[in-house]
Amino acid sequence: MAEAIQAKTAPPPVLSGRHDFPEISGRIASIVLQGRLPRYFWLAFFLCFLLALLFLYSITYLISVGIGSIGVDIPVAWGTMISSFVWWIGIGHAGTLISAVLLLLRQPWRASINRFAEAMTLFAVAMAGLYPILHLGRPWFFYWLLPLPNTHMHWPQWRSPLVWDFAAITTYATVSLLFWYMGLLPDLAVLRDRAKSRASQLFYGILALGWRGSAFHWARYDTSYYLLAALATPLVVSVHSIVALDFTFAIIPGYHSTIFPPYFVAGALLSGFAMVLTIAIPLRWAFSVEDLITLRHMDNAGKLMMAAGMVVTYGYASEAFFAWYSGQTYDRTMMVERAVGPYAPLFWTMLACNVGALQLLWFRRIRLNMKLLFAIAVVINIGMWIERYVIVVTGPSRDFLPSSWGEQSLTWLDYGIAFGSIGTFFALVFLFVRILPAITIFEVEELAEKKGASA
Repeated sequence: MAEAIQAKTAPPPVLSGRHDFPEISGRIASIVLQGRLPRYFWLAFFLCFLLALLFLYSITYLISVGIGSIGVDIPVAWGTMISSFVWWIGIGHAGTLISAVLLLLRQPWRASINRFAEAMTLFAVAMAGLYPILHLGRPWFFYWLLPLPNTHMHWPQWRSPLVWDFAAITTYATVSLLFWYMGLLPDLAVLRDRAKSRASQLFYGILALGWRGSAFHWARYDTSYYLLAALATPLVVSVHSIVALDFTFAIIPGYHSTIFPPYFVAGALLSGFAMVLTIAIPLRWAFSVEDLITLRHMDNAGKLMMAAGMVVTYGYASEAFFAWYSGQTYDRTMMVERAVGPYAPLFWTMLACNVGALQLLWFRRIRLNMKLLFAIAVVINIGMWIERYVIVVTGPSRDFLPSSWGEQSLTWLDYGIAFGSIGTFFALVFLFVRILPAITIFEVEELAEKKGASA
């Protein structure tokens, strides 16, 4: 009886079943080299590609007509594009956390999900980086944000959040790209050696940079990989803190809050892990890799999402408490307007998604139910975008003078750019799964070897 209870309460294994090296590398590499794709793979990619075309058309229209064609006006000069920018930056944080922080902490359960989480980071940062540039009004002058020498007769305004964001995003994207590519090298060599066609051998051979798997290569690899992980770890905190300071430094009610940096970082981890689960659950089902991406990964991701979500919930409560306790009429009015004003439906929907749905993750049975876990992840992703929109819009819409209050009027461009970026993101994920191994081959082999040695 005690053994049965322990079996039910024991955590699932990181790797289920018995595996050898040829079987692991063959299964993962066959997805790329042999095109072992699920039935509706290309149909789903085509639907995402249509949204990517909508994204391209919306951007072209915005640049051709001007920033006035999107739903930004006075007093609400920031709208859906800045909301999506903050949302995408947050989604990119989970990839860095899974890859870098869990690597430094020697957590074995990262092995099967770190590869596509890192790719998710790159695609999310690429989507996020477009929004501040498009929001400039004259995006062809985006290079003015760079610290160019005085021969160009101008200097960047370092008090502008645009300059901070540009520096933060480029640093984050560069380190994430190097970290992702470094981890790919051993697997690219596996694809090079297993490829049958000459074109594939050349393609993966060039990308593998002459990797031979020697002791010298592995020693240099381990040193470089851990160094990049140590560099990437502070970025989890710094990048979204800089984004939060864009709001905190403003004096507008609803923006001027010192709790924003840690509050934004926790929200980034919440939305990031929700997106990891949104990708991982269909991936493990479509490619029949439930023994490689096990329930242990889903359970741990659900726990981390719950922990980050409770910090976000504390941030909601603290924000309301500080507005009341400060005695500031403007801050109190802004919080009341969020709850009963024109954006009240979005505010309560945000709380229902990010606080109400999150409480289901306390139950282990729900964390191990893939359909329910996927639904909760999608709901939280929606709720986190709404949270960003509520923060961005409600402050300027209810500033110091009631005579200047106003709401934002959304246009079709707001929806086209927002949904188009989501479609582009998932289209890139589909292409990544088709061209490169979505699961790390050599790290899963190491797990299988350790499991066999302990057995």
